[in-house]
Amino acid sequence: MTFESLGLHASVLKALTESGYTEPTPVQAQAVPAGIAGRDMMVSSQTGSGKTAAFMLPALHKFAVQADEQPMGGRTVNQEMQSARARGERPRFRAAQPKMLVLTPTRELALQVTTSTDKYGAFMRRVKAVSILGGMPYPKQMQLLSRNPEILVATPGRLIDHMESGKIDFSQLQILVLDEADRMLDMGFIDDIEKIVANTPETRQTMLFSATLDGVVGNMAKRITKDPLIIQIASSATKHENIQQCVHFVDDLSHKNRMLDHLLRDETMDQAVIFTATKRDADTIADRLNIAGFAAAALHGDMHQGARNRTLDGLRRGQIRVLVATDVAARGIDVPGITHVVNYDLPKFAEDYVHRIGRTGRAGRKGIAVSLVNHAESMNVKRIERFIKQLIPVNVIEGLEPKRTAAPRSNKPNGWRPGDNRSGNGGRPGQRTFSKPGNGPRREGSAYGKGPRTGDAGSQRRSFGER
Repeated sequence: MTFESLGLHASVLKALTESGYTEPTPVQAQAVPAGIAGRDMMVSSQTGSGKTAAFMLPALHKFAVQADEQPMGGRTVNQEMQSARARGERPRFRAAQPKMLVLTPTRELALQVTTSTDKYGAFMRRVKAVSILGGMPYPKQMQLLSRNPEILVATPGRLIDHMESGKIDFSQLQILVLDEADRMLDMGFIDDIEKIVANTPETRQTMLFSATLDGVVGNMAKRITKDPLIIQIASSATKHENIQQCVHFVDDLSHKNRMLDHLLRDETMDQAVIFTATKRDADTIADRLNIAGFAAAALHGDMHQGARNRTLDGLRRGQIRVLVATDVAARGIDVPGITHVVNYDLPKFAEDYVHRIGRTGRAGRKGIAVSLVNHAESMNVKRIERFIKQLIPVNVIEGLEPKRTAAPRSNKPNGWRPGDNRSGNGGRPGQRTFSKPGNGPRREGSAYGKGPRTGDAGSQRRSFGER
């Protein structure tokens, strides 16, 4: 199947060709024709499956056809304000009236969607896409809204602010997209979403994308859609077969940091994302890695939007080799150079593990995902394995073997014995130290070599917080 066979507008096809796209992914092959036909959709697909194009391509096609049918003319809100000033009148801000609204859970994902939209719509007339996000200066947001953009990409909280102040009018809205709907509900945005949906026309086309369509997400989707087409993508990517996953057990904090140091020296590593449980850990580890000579930076929710944008730009340009982040970055980073993901701390929810490791192995590339785990977290590993319906191999590194050995398990994800490995403290927490790249002997053996499940780390993050 080709993009031409999907019936897309010539200007959209030209942009896809210029961007190097050759054939649609499974979710695009099903969603794009349905979107062009105006169908509401409930789509369950994995991160990295091409879902942004799945909802944006049919929308751009629709706007391109409308532009062909309408004569050129009309003025933007910004032009009208400038004319008022020229006449000596006080300009009055008129509410923006977007034709399409895309709701996302995080700022990073919103910016990624906007960037992709600019790429897909590069050869279209009169189509503007802007992001309205928390952390962005208010005057800048007003400037963006003054352009009366056709496509608005926003996080729910900030969008509500502009709705209540009368800066946005959804009376002309044609398409509503909820991207990563499950994540938005996890973050407590359900009331905001319900309020936003209530302010949109009932004639809108609604497309909801989520990792799961069960439970609260499914109930909400049924309420806001009309006779939706349900698309559930099940492929080899569901098990991340292009991502080599493994677990390394560690004895204590010092052992964990020596392990991290070794992993970051892997000659096959281009760029890596390290996930931590707290913002403080992200800042501290990034600082210590920089002191050790690694090109590292932190990314978390307490950072100003400008700083976050500069960090992501540096990552995309290859200026940053190691990004240390909290889960705010798990959904929304699409950088081809990320070859490794390291879970310095396991995620709180098993679903977030999938989105974390999905930062590598994008678009069919190979990737490596390593989790550094102590015995107190062994049940968390089992929960993740049950969620992804596969076992994660437990490996050791020669010279960095953990001191304790865990009980063996069966080869069935839901059938192994838990084992007596819930307690113990493998040693006094050590300092976070990293040797500089190139200094000291390189340890022999692969960081991903096979070996028995071993180790116990004790309460390392608590002791770090006390320092």
